[in-house]
Parts: sequence; structure tokens; C-alpha cells
Amino acid sequence: MLQELRIHQIELEMQNVELRRIQAEMDLYQERYFDLYDLAPVGYCTLSEKGLILEANLTAATMLNVARDVLVSQPITRFILKEDQDTYYRHRKHLFETGEPQACELHMVKQEGKSFWARLDSTVVKYSDGETQCRVVIIDITEHKRVEEVENAIVEINRNKELLELEKGYLQDEIKLLYNHENIIGKSDGLKYVLFKVEQIAPTDTTVLVLGETGTGKELVARAIHSNSLRKKRTLVKVNCAALPPTLIESELFGHEKGSFTSSQSRFLGRFEVANGGTLFLDEIGELPMDLQAKLLRVVEDGEFERLGSTDTIKVDTRIIVATNRNLEEEVRNGRFREDLWYRINIFPITMPPLRDRMDDIPLLVDFYLKKITKRLGRTIEIIHESVMSTLQNYQWPGNVRELQNVLERAVLNSPGPTLRLADELRRQPSMDLTESKKTLEEIERDYIVRILEETQWKVGGKNSASDILGLNRSTLRARMRKLDIRKP
Repeated sequence: MLQELRIHQIELEMQNVELRRIQAEMDLYQERYFDLYDLAPVGYCTLSEKGLILEANLTAATMLNVARDVLVSQPITRFILKEDQDTYYRHRKHLFETGEPQACELHMVKQEGKSFWARLDSTVVKYSDGETQCRVVIIDITEHKRVEEVENAIVEINRNKELLELEKGYLQDEIKLLYNHENIIGKSDGLKYVLFKVEQIAPTDTTVLVLGETGTGKELVARAIHSNSLRKKRTLVKVNCAALPPTLIESELFGHEKGSFTSSQSRFLGRFEVANGGTLFLDEIGELPMDLQAKLLRVVEDGEFERLGSTDTIKVDTRIIVATNRNLEEEVRNGRFREDLWYRINIFPITMPPLRDRMDDIPLLVDFYLKKITKRLGRTIEIIHESVMSTLQNYQWPGNVRELQNVLERAVLNSPGPTLRLADELRRQPSMDLTESKKTLEEIERDYIVRILEETQWKVGGKNSASDILGLNRSTLRARMRKLDIRKP
């Protein structure tokens, strides 16, 4: 019996030795753990369900510049910037509702009141006794935010640089233009009414529809509206819808991302984006394809669109002025123009009268354009016979002011001395008298373009071509030929 007791005593002593060894190892591991815990590069906090700090490592105390014993039992919200506390409460509410790890970014405040950016990664821990705690990892992301701000600033600088370069191009084009709102020359009642409406609508942001035949000066009206508006310090961006092929017009208006189609080697800002804060003038709006009319409607209504190849919505503040020489109501009836878009752009129409209805303005226009033409060509014209002026006033001017300019330039080139001699044989065209003709305006336009093409042997562009005589851009004339189904026999 005694022998058995001795054996049992030896076994107990051996067990005690083992237990002491294990305890020593546990103390060592605990010491190492607390070293790792305290000296970790991130802050650790354990919070009660009510948000009180139950435990914190040395890093968390250092981050907040407060002693650890002072930190314990404090509410975590004491160290969160007041303006960001709602962010924290939403984060905490979502954490306990879902039981899933949550993260948020907010400003924390040091003991002395200095704030810094922090990321909180929170996890819910539930114990067997029913107690629930929250473990929070605090990461100082101030430097990351600074880098992010710099990167965002660089992106914004590059974007503004791109916009400035594009605006520079448009401004250079504007400088080259001979026209501005002061060059709307005339004293006729019809023109005075146009100028009255320009002054009436210019200070607003209302969409304007400028109507009128080709060559009447619709762009001058758009420029006058922009020049008298609150947006006059920004660029007036012009798009001729008739001059762009259907495959390019969407990219031109709304822009595209790099790689959105085969030839897109870089990102391109569309005209709407360039005109943000300014005015966009859409000339020949009636030539816009039906599929793009829906996209344009959205911009007119909401100021929103997406670049080609992107799903990000861009919002712009752009005043829109549109112009057309078509009867859009008839286009709507024929299914060639969206009715909803028509209602949106037909808020404030301005009709530029044709030159044949402004015969009293012709002497003023002749004087104005002769001064410009002679200065450019280095010529001098001092005498205009009454018969020449009478011929100019009796002509119907189907090409309107553009045709008048071309006729005057050819006349200056044809005049060897100071007396103006007309190079063109200007005769009344009975078929062009709208009071007598029973043809539609489109039929009259088609007949006249065909006649000019025949006289020029179907020469569309260049000197003494049909586009030169009609006062149209070559691309605009080709677009009208397609529209009117004019083909060379």
C-alpha cells in the first residue's frame, strides 16, 4: 500500500512539473502575443454592444494620442469627428443587423482635437454566455487619402486641359469667323422683330429653335443669343448635323471612350461636354438620324448622356440652340422627326426672314459686305450705279445673304475700276415667286439646285461651283442633294 502511495506521489510531482512547463510556455506565448498585439501597425479595440471601449492596444492609444487606461471605458464616438458620427452609427447598425464584417471610412479625432482619416473594419463576436462584443481594426489612411486626392486632382487637371484645348480650337474658329451679332445688318420690320426676340430670350436658358431658309443667317441669330446671355464668357460650340456622316455624329456629339470602336485610339470629349457651362448650336437639326434624336431628347430634358463605350452617366449644364431650314411639323407627320423632341425644342421659335422679304436691307448689306470684300481683296469700289442696285433689289435671292455675298465678291473681281460691275446675270425667276407658285418650298428648292447644278456642269465644290453660287458649304449641298433625291443624270 505504501509502495502505491509513493508511486502516485511521483506521478503527481511529474504532472506538476509538466503543468509548470506548460504554464511557462503559455506565459511566454501570452507575452509574445501582447507584444504583437500592442505593437501591431494598426489599432485594435474591443467595444461593448453599446459602443464603449473595453480594451485597446498600444497602437490605438498612440493613434488617438491618449493613455490606454484613459481610453478604456470611453465611448468610441468621442474619438470620431462630429460630422462623421452619422456614418459610424450607420456602420454599427448595419454590423449588428447583419452580423457580417463591415467597413467604413471616416475622420477620427486625436485627444488634442486634430483629425485624421481612418478605416474601421468591424466584426461581431458572440460568446456562449450571451454577451456580444465588437472588435474593430483602426487603420490610419490619411496618406492614402492624400495620394487619392492628388490622383483625382491630376485627373481633373488633365480633363480641364483637354477641355481647354478643345475650347481653344473652337475659339480660334470663332476668331476666324466674319460674323458676329453686330453684323445682323438691316432696318426692315422683319429683322427688327428678330432682334427683339433675341433680346427677349437671350438672358434665359430656354432652348431656342431658329427657323429660316438656307443662307438667311440663322447662325448669326444663335451667336447673338449667346453673346447677350449669361454664358457669353464660355464657348459657343457649333455642330452642323448635315455635314457629319451618320456613323460619326453620335461620337461627335456625345464623345467616346478609348477602344469603343476600331479607330478610337484615345478618349474623345463630345461637343455637349465641351459646351458644358456654355451654349451648343445644333445647325440643320432636321438632318439628325432618328436613333440619335432619342438620345438628344434625353440631354434636352435631363442634361444627361453616356459616351460611346461607357456606362457612366455624364451630366452637363449646356444651353441648346437648334436651327433648321426644314418644316419640322411636316417631318413629324412623315415620321422623319420625333414628335416629343419637336415639342421640346419648339419652346421659343425665331424665324429669320428670307432676303426677298428684306429688300430695303439690300443697300445696307451691299455697303457692309463690299467694305469687307474690298479690304480682303485689296480693291476699291466707290461707285454703285442705280441700275446695279435696282438689279440687286429686284432679284429674288433664293440663296439669301450667302448668295448676295458671293455675287458681290465676283462683282468686285469683275470690276477693273472703282465702279461696281456685276459678273452675274440676275433676273427675276417667276417660278421662285412664292405668291404665284403652287409648288412646295421643297420642290422650289430642288428645282433651283438642279438648275444651278446644270449651269455648273454638276460641279459641286470649288470656285464657280454650285455650292459657291448657292453660298453653301459643299457638305451641306451634298446633304441637301441626298435629301431631295438629286442625282446627276
